[in-house]
Amino acid sequence: MKRLLPLLLILPLAGFRPAPLPPPVAPDGPVRMSLVDRDRGTELRSYPADGQRWVAGERGHRYAVRLYNDSPRRVLVVLSVDGINAISGEDATPSQTGYVLNPGQSADITGWRKSQDEVAQFVFSSPGGSYASSTGRPDNVGVIGIAVFNERTVWRPEPRPILRRPASPAPMAEASAASADARASRAEGYAAKSQAPALGTGHGDRETSQVRDTAFERASRDPAYVTELRYDSARNLRARGIVLDTRSRLPREPQAFPNRYVPDPPAR
Repeated sequence: MKRLLPLLLILPLAGFRPAPLPPPVAPDGPVRMSLVDRDRGTELRSYPADGQRWVAGERGHRYAVRLYNDSPRRVLVVLSVDGINAISGEDATPSQTGYVLNPGQSADITGWRKSQDEVAQFVFSSPGGSYASSTGRPDNVGVIGIAVFNERTVWRPEPRPILRRPASPAPMAEASAASADARASRAEGYAAKSQAPALGTGHGDRETSQVRDTAFERASRDPAYVTELRYDSARNLRARGIVLDTRSRLPREPQAFPNRYVPDPPAR
């Protein structure tokens, strides 16, 4: 029997009206991920470039990682921000703790978890001002990733698949070589257009974000799905040849109560 690990389940907010769902980053995954600029009230569009997905952030703005569980079962999502587990603060690996989402559930992860009741806000900062850099781990600044695990269910035997041998190994070898050449070409193109990153994720102000522990048994040791988003300044994205379409942002609806909590007083 596998050991049940204590994980974190996001509690739905009473009376919460969900925002429009973002377009999927990858169409074949059980969980969709996007970034939300909380100061503008907009989801940030992702752009393909060099085999990656890129998002343009703005320094000083708070942001959230928006997750949506498209699958009909509970899933565990291990969230890595700048190479750091957003719950435990450890160097991120898929085997660590994460957030459990119910079928069809969406959630905005708004910061580094400090307790079951609070997070420190995710804020677009300079790379040197990022939480990763301030804790001596600057190597993975600028990337956000998720590792998704399905929940273990009662096993039922399935029909054995019919194995068919390829007619000739030569085409497969050629395809493998072509794939390797394509990966090398993308890597060379990425290195040629590489810019010094202009953004990282800072450790912002505390805010209320309540969760509770739950039990979750993973269906497998390895994640069922892994994906990532890279983020940088709009200037650096343009330097990579990415044409930004600011009109694609979702409109921000007027709000009667735009601020949920008391802000800090201005510095003197």
